[in-house]
Amino acid sequence: MKQFLALYPNSSFNQRWFVFVIPLFLAFQVVNSQNPIVPNQGLNDPHIHIFNDTAYVYASHDKSPNNTKFIMEDWWVWSSPDLVNWSLKSVLKPEDTYIGKPFADCWATDVGFKNGKYYWYFSERNRQTGVVVGNSPTGPWKDPLGKPLLSSELTPTHEYDMSIYEENDEHYIIFGVWDYYIARLNEDMISLAEEPKRIVITNPRGPYNQDGKNKEKPTDDKPSLHKYKGKYYLSWGCFYAMSDSLYGPYNYVDTVIKETSFAPGYEKPTWPNGFLQGRHGNFFTWNNQWYFTYCDISQTGNRYFRDAFISYVHYKENGEIAPIRIDGIGVGRYEAHQGKIEAEDYFKASAIVKKEINENQFVVRTDGAIGNLCFPNIEGLEKAKKIRFSFINKEKGLFKIEVRTGNKNAKPIAIKQFSIENDDNGKKQLSMSLPKMNSKEDIYFSLTPLGTGALYLDYFVFEY
Repeated sequence: MKQFLALYPNSSFNQRWFVFVIPLFLAFQVVNSQNPIVPNQGLNDPHIHIFNDTAYVYASHDKSPNNTKFIMEDWWVWSSPDLVNWSLKSVLKPEDTYIGKPFADCWATDVGFKNGKYYWYFSERNRQTGVVVGNSPTGPWKDPLGKPLLSSELTPTHEYDMSIYEENDEHYIIFGVWDYYIARLNEDMISLAEEPKRIVITNPRGPYNQDGKNKEKPTDDKPSLHKYKGKYYLSWGCFYAMSDSLYGPYNYVDTVIKETSFAPGYEKPTWPNGFLQGRHGNFFTWNNQWYFTYCDISQTGNRYFRDAFISYVHYKENGEIAPIRIDGIGVGRYEAHQGKIEAEDYFKASAIVKKEINENQFVVRTDGAIGNLCFPNIEGLEKAKKIRFSFINKEKGLFKIEVRTGNKNAKPIAIKQFSIENDDNGKKQLSMSLPKMNSKEDIYFSLTPLGTGALYLDYFVFEY
């Protein structure tokens, strides 16, 4: 907005058009990106949820790249149809909550949906948690309580940095720092159905406690909770613990970020306690794919002006989470010149399952008559002559692969029937010629077993 008004310094113009420009600013600020998902805006502490087949990120907002401390004057909602193109949809100001005045400590948020309404929970610094309600994922928002939902004296921890977990139409709020608490919400979503219970974590670690010796700061703030294949995952930044029970106890497992996670240019600079610090965010799933969204400062160089990244998440056979990859390509888009495009990094899939075949190496396997994969927004295809697939098959058999552009029902641009035999040693390379394509295409694969065997796709490469 400041940049817009600077183009038109005449004060009468500014006064006349200010009310008109604000709605346009919200409606039309669109960013086409990768990682960071919304660059140079200070969007941080992201929580992404999928409503009506659209992704919404509920986030805090660092004010300026010149910040020398945390200055966060409002909360944001951005939306995306594909995790690539993001539009600013809603701004919540503290004046419109029980806080009632400008406030520079608008800390982390999360959202829940129930009975046709959206409940957006927000942190009043590290003290209390409030809630606003709206009829859409982007509001408009109203404070139904006029006071905090979680007041500062509720538990021995600080009542902030909450997350919302839903199971069987019940919603739970998890919050705190160093020690975490959980409570079930009432049907109205603006009151507690029970006293908060402390979550026990065995052998915890955190950015201030990487060797297990810091008993005063054993974990971090910003807890989040998700479930995968019957296991509960309690995370705080890139650290996580697992349990068979929602209320715990939880056993600390590992971090999802390792030194090997970083592409060149994304490993530094980082926080005072190293690259494991400050990775606040959440895990979410969409179209049969899992993701982790989190804070990063590698591109801003300022811990007080953070970005939000997204990475693919892959689960090992034992339920643990493989280390994520942190790069500028991000998710939901691909670069044909990048070399290998891993099959498990799809955007959409049906009749497909991921399989770990070696330590942190994954393939996708057909899980039905026809497996379908979608890789949208592949850039740099205008000179591609061939596509080469790499299979790692545990079974011999006869198969068919079809390649389409535009949509999954389009006429194939390439099709081939092939066999995998015992003497292939479990590995098979298959090249297919491609017609002339646009520089950017949405690519769809259909994998058809023509017998009883399953097909295991490792990666594909475009050849020029």
